[in-house]
Amino acid sequence: MEYKEIMDSLKAGEYKPVYFLHGAEAYFMDSIADYIERHLLEESQKAFNQTVLYGRDLPSAQPLIDAARRYPMMAERQLIILREAQELKDLATLSKYVEQPMDSTVLVILHKHKRLDMRSGLAKALKKSPKVVLFESKKLYDNQIAGWIEQEVRRRGLLIVPEASELMAEYLGTDLSRIAGELEKLALNLPKGKTIDQAAIERYVGISREYNPFELQKALARGEREKVWRIVQYFRANPRTAPMQLVVASLYGFYSKLLKFLALRQMSERDLLQAMGLRSTYFLREYREAAKRYGRRDVERAIALLQEYDLKSKGVGFNSSAPGAQGELLRELVWKLLFVRHLG
Repeated sequence: MEYKEIMDSLKAGEYKPVYFLHGAEAYFMDSIADYIERHLLEESQKAFNQTVLYGRDLPSAQPLIDAARRYPMMAERQLIILREAQELKDLATLSKYVEQPMDSTVLVILHKHKRLDMRSGLAKALKKSPKVVLFESKKLYDNQIAGWIEQEVRRRGLLIVPEASELMAEYLGTDLSRIAGELEKLALNLPKGKTIDQAAIERYVGISREYNPFELQKALARGEREKVWRIVQYFRANPRTAPMQLVVASLYGFYSKLLKFLALRQMSERDLLQAMGLRSTYFLREYREAAKRYGRRDVERAIALLQEYDLKSKGVGFNSSAPGAQGELLRELVWKLLFVRHLG
């Protein structure tokens, strides 16, 4: 089952006896488990009918199975949550319980940070049983984060402009739990129906709308020297707001897509969006502007520079830990990118 399908069934009050949640992305697993924990039982029922166990603390799976086979006390169901299931050595022995689970028990198993071996006997038992929800929680790709942010914003009754969702995705990375926390902060501070813009991001999330990697790449693409140096000076004075690796990663993504744009720009707009992994024609404007300034060889040199300075920032052939070294590296890199057409 997919995440949305599972959440919709839970919200409809439909619970299965077993939920086996596994995979690399903790956020979706935690969301499912937290919802069940909040809604399955009334507060007065939880003392006797809710148990949380940890795989690393259990000598074997047997105590878990024994707990799952108990009957609830003064309630229709009991809830058992097994966290850190990947630490339980004989997890495979759960296959017998999975084949015939108790209808009066909801057993939630969180197997985090790695995928269950789908060739195992346990996996086969999980897939076979109609009383089991088996869910693999996969990490989102970098280019999926902004779209996920927009979905989550709409779910909270808000809207968001593309620049703001991209800015959040760039700064917060792929940590969905962290992103969700910042979105919750926005939802608490803004009225329903409000559109989140860069000003709101700056005020409530703390990301500057004027001094950020997106503004830097725009200024580089347009050759706006004064703006480029203002942003670089801000980054050097406030290194925590834009670490060297973050800036390099952002610019690498931009120049890589620009190279693809130069090769594919004869395509239709729709095909071009799909090929470049862009969600809106809004973002094509930047690449069209940059294509007026950069040729293919310029972009290739820019990408080579970014690769070189990424290694330097990590200490390869350069003392990157010296005071001010990262800021000086950034200044040098951006200067070369600004005049990359004259470096060939």
